[in-house]
Amino acid sequence: MTFHQLRVFLAVARRGSYSRAAEELLLSQPAVSAQVRELERTLEATFFERVGRTIVLTEAGRELLPYAERICALTDEAKLAMQELDGLKRGRIAVAAVSTAGAYVLPSLLGAFQTQHPGITINLEVINRALARDRLVHNEVDLVVMGRPPEEVPHVAEPFLSDEIVVVAAPSHPLATVRRIPVDRLAQEVFIAREVGSGTRLNADEFFRQQGVKPRVELELGDNSAVKEAVAAGLGIALLSRHVLRMELALKRLMVLDVQGLPLRRQWFVVHREDKHLSRAAIAFKAFLLTSAEAVLASVSQPRHSKGHPHR
Repeated sequence: MTFHQLRVFLAVARRGSYSRAAEELLLSQPAVSAQVRELERTLEATFFERVGRTIVLTEAGRELLPYAERICALTDEAKLAMQELDGLKRGRIAVAAVSTAGAYVLPSLLGAFQTQHPGITINLEVINRALARDRLVHNEVDLVVMGRPPEEVPHVAEPFLSDEIVVVAAPSHPLATVRRIPVDRLAQEVFIAREVGSGTRLNADEFFRQQGVKPRVELELGDNSAVKEAVAAGLGIALLSRHVLRMELALKRLMVLDVQGLPLRRQWFVVHREDKHLSRAAIAFKAFLLTSAEAVLASVSQPRHSKGHPHR
């Protein structure tokens, strides 16, 4: 039994004539008759009988009719879904992002993308770098957003957004007003660090190792917000991405220390396996990140002034 045979069956049932069904389907009458006979042979039933000059459904034909209608309707719906998917009207994308990008960079970008493509659903998983690496290695997501692509699996990694990593402290901290702080001076301070396995911690450890400095890490926290709150409370200093600090710096809850050799500059990458077959939706989201991320985030960061109180 084929979809084509069911469509021929429906046309004959609708028209009550092999010849009129043939005209509708742009087939010859013998071809229509042959398709009906093959369907009857496959299902071992007779679906039409002649009453006078009209072709009518038998009991078996009436039984088959609603099934044939449903099957053909679902086939049409599936074709439409594929066409809409190809035209970016619908789709689903699985994205894993390291915690800094996932919490502070991607939300605004997802909002802007879904304004353009409201039918596309993006499942965003915000995790640390070690878990994001695992998602990529095991091919569990379409795209990964991270700062340091792994080397364990062949992949495609393209930079889409710049980032700076800085040292921050509470405004009351003694170093808050000091200029050109030597890196080795930081060894005297209490450091609040992200957990081992995070991209931020990896960057911090690498920086201090290159500088020959061993920081006093006395508190490890698995969340950027917790690190910021601890620093604001005066518990120590921390190395964090500027994207994480937008609100705290604007409100002057935290200060960026003027440390020699900083800020660290890095890129955020959109990454996928080299052997990954990306859907049209995933390709579109990747292209959006590569072409629009900087502009979207710049517009989000613009200060907004109340209409009743114009800026002077």
